[in-house]
Order: sequence, then structure tokens, then C-alpha cells
Amino acid sequence: MSSHAATGAIDHHHDHTTATGIPNKKLLWWAFLASDCMFFGTLISTHLVYRLNPPPGNAVPTEIFNIELTSFSTFILLMSSLLMALAVNAIQRGNVKSTRLMLLGTMFFGCIFLGGQVFEFTHFVFVKKMTLSNSIFGSTFFTLTGTHGTHVAIGVLLLGMMYVRTFKPTSGNGLLRNFAHLGAVCVTMGVSFIWFVPGMIEVIYGLPLGEFLSHHAVPLSVGVAAFIAVLWFGRTAGPVEFGEKNAGDIEAIGLYWHFVDIVWIIIFTAVYLLEYL
Repeated sequence: MSSHAATGAIDHHHDHTTATGIPNKKLLWWAFLASDCMFFGTLISTHLVYRLNPPPGNAVPTEIFNIELTSFSTFILLMSSLLMALAVNAIQRGNVKSTRLMLLGTMFFGCIFLGGQVFEFTHFVFVKKMTLSNSIFGSTFFTLTGTHGTHVAIGVLLLGMMYVRTFKPTSGNGLLRNFAHLGAVCVTMGVSFIWFVPGMIEVIYGLPLGEFLSHHAVPLSVGVAAFIAVLWFGRTAGPVEFGEKNAGDIEAIGLYWHFVDIVWIIIFTAVYLLEYL
């Protein structure tokens, strides 16, 4: 193991740097996140402004929110940041196997958060009758939280692409295999947050497990098959190209993921907790 791996330092010699000494990839991510700060700042400010002067007939947040579910989703997202940090630390030490495990864990926790949001949105629309267009609160709420959920979904996809990249062999490109591997990962994660997680929340709230499984046999079968494919593609028969030199790539995605988590803490406080003060 190299001295860089032993000390946990990132070797930036594999990346072009600017005059500031910051790698171009990281500088680009910082610029993007700075613009995203202004974007989310606008959405949050709009929600808070309309909250101070709600029009007649506006939805009452405390009668709609399930603060326990949202608090659990928040905790899960925060724990995903811990796993992301561990993934960065692992690749800095040249431990590719641990990096893969932490990336998968981060993706899975991100999907749990998305599953909770899918369940929450469905409940708000079909049970609480709050939609994007029938109240100001619904408009600002769905726009803000939906935009954040889109960012989480994009982050899960980026993590999946990076996870698949860690299996690229040193000899041959294996492009078709990589695409198939990524497809299996996307199907597994997609089924988990679109079907499995919302379904499990329904089971917790009283839906019989047997009824849930019998009515959703097809997505269950697809998810299991995709998961088996992920395990099969995850077999490594030889040396891989990915290693300590790619620590900067993992760190760049980590910046994005931590940013998404920080934004959610602000949203959770300003949109949810503020209504109970």
C-alpha cells in the first residue's frame, strides 16, 4: 500500500489542478453546489413568505404532516452521509471492497428516504386531498420537497454509476457488462423505493403482509431477480482499474451528497418543525 493510502491523503497528481491547487473536478462541483444553494434558497424563501400570509382555504400543515415518519426519513438520510464519509475514507486508503459496500449502503439509505417521500406524497394527495394546485401551501411544499427528492434520486444514480465503475477491469473495457450491471443496480434500487419501502410503511400502518406480497408479486420477482444480477455482476475475477487514484471522484460525489443532506435539514426545520413551534 502506498504512503498516500497509509496516511489517508488524496493523491491529486492524477487530476489537473487550477492555479489555486484545487482539482478541476472538485472546483466544478463547488461551483455547481453554489448555484444550487441560490436555487434552494429561493424555493425555501418562497415557502416561508407564503407561510406568513396564508390565503383563505389554505391547508393546515399540522393536520397533514406525519412528523414521526418524516423524522425517521431525516435520520436515515443523515446516516447515509456517515456511510458516504466512510466510502471516501475507504478509497483514500485504497480499500475498494469497503468503498463498494459503503456506496451500496448510501444508495440503500437514499432509497429508503425516497420511498418515505413517495408514500408521503401519495398520502397527502389521495387521503389529505392536498395537491400541487389546490392551495398555496401545496404548491410551495411539493415544489420544494419534490425538487429535493429529485436531487436525492440523481445522487443515487451517480452513486450507482460510481459503484459499477469500481468493477472496471484493467484489461478490456467491459462496457456492455458495465451497462448491464448498472441496469441491475437501478432496477433493484428503483423497486426498493417505488414499491418496497412505501409498501412496508403500509404494512406498519396495518396492511397484512401476505396481502401486500400477493398483490405485488411481479415487482417483488423483478426486484429479487435484479438483486441476484447485482450479486452476479459483483463478482471480481481479476484486478480492477479503480483505486486510490480515483479518491477525488468519490469525494466529489460525496460533496454533492452531503450538500443534499444539509439542504434537507434546513427544509425539515423550515417546513416541518416550524409548524409545531
